[in-house]
Amino acid sequence: MSFRPYRSERGPVGVRQATRRSSRVKTLGRRSAGQDARLLVGALVGAAVLALSLASFGTADAAGAGVALEEPRIDQGNEKSLQRGAAHFVNNCMGCHSAGYNRYSRVAADLGLSEEDVERNLIFTTDADGEPTKVGALMTNNMTREYGQQAFGVKPPDLSLTARSRGTDWIYSFLNTFYLDPDRQTGVNNLVYPGTAMPHVLWNYQGFQVLEDGESEAEGEAHGAPQLVLADAGSLSAEEYDDMTADITNFMAYMADPIKETRHRIGWLVMLFLLGLLVVAYFLKKEYWKNVV
Repeated sequence: MSFRPYRSERGPVGVRQATRRSSRVKTLGRRSAGQDARLLVGALVGAAVLALSLASFGTADAAGAGVALEEPRIDQGNEKSLQRGAAHFVNNCMGCHSAGYNRYSRVAADLGLSEEDVERNLIFTTDADGEPTKVGALMTNNMTREYGQQAFGVKPPDLSLTARSRGTDWIYSFLNTFYLDPDRQTGVNNLVYPGTAMPHVLWNYQGFQVLEDGESEAEGEAHGAPQLVLADAGSLSAEEYDDMTADITNFMAYMADPIKETRHRIGWLVMLFLLGLLVVAYFLKKEYWKNVV
């Protein structure tokens, strides 16, 4: 049989309570730190999974059902590609679309062009007074909203930020997947954007494609995915047309982020500076703590 010790034998009540409280605080502190670490790791993993899910969802939802988007060769450091893309964009796209967030003068400076080159080769519009558009003006056209809705059922959108909202793979695939469709008002449809109101403005370069049902190799039956077949060739070969649309896509990627190359170059310089600062801070810390026991 055991008996509880007398109060005088147990020690002071205040000391015993303080000891229990301090041990409980230490236990809770360790538990809180562990929980914080687990929560942090869980949050990072959840953010990564969410980012991947959104990316895959956006890619799948950006195109028509079952259409695999093609990746173009994007190099915003390639001035020649950007110059060709600018010329194709102005000559073929700006009849209906505008790029109102960009100026001709900025394009000239970034693409290594003189203002005379831009005035002669890229500017074909006039201002409200009928005078030729100035180099410092925005890249807009004279199509009104009313005329756009009358001609296409909807005003052609501004293409300045399309590479950001849609993606370069979407633009490149869209330009390559027009096909003849007599049921459409424009006579063509598109695999990536079914029901598009845009006509095939590059038909004289690519020609016209037709949509055929894919056939199973084993049975010869229409079980495969639909395929585009060139029915009427244009002035360019398939490889040359792909290069053309890649140049247009490259220029549209530049318009959506004109400072990208500069930002990347400055980013590398900042990283090198921080790396050097880290080395200096390390040796400074060793100097400060060398006499600390």
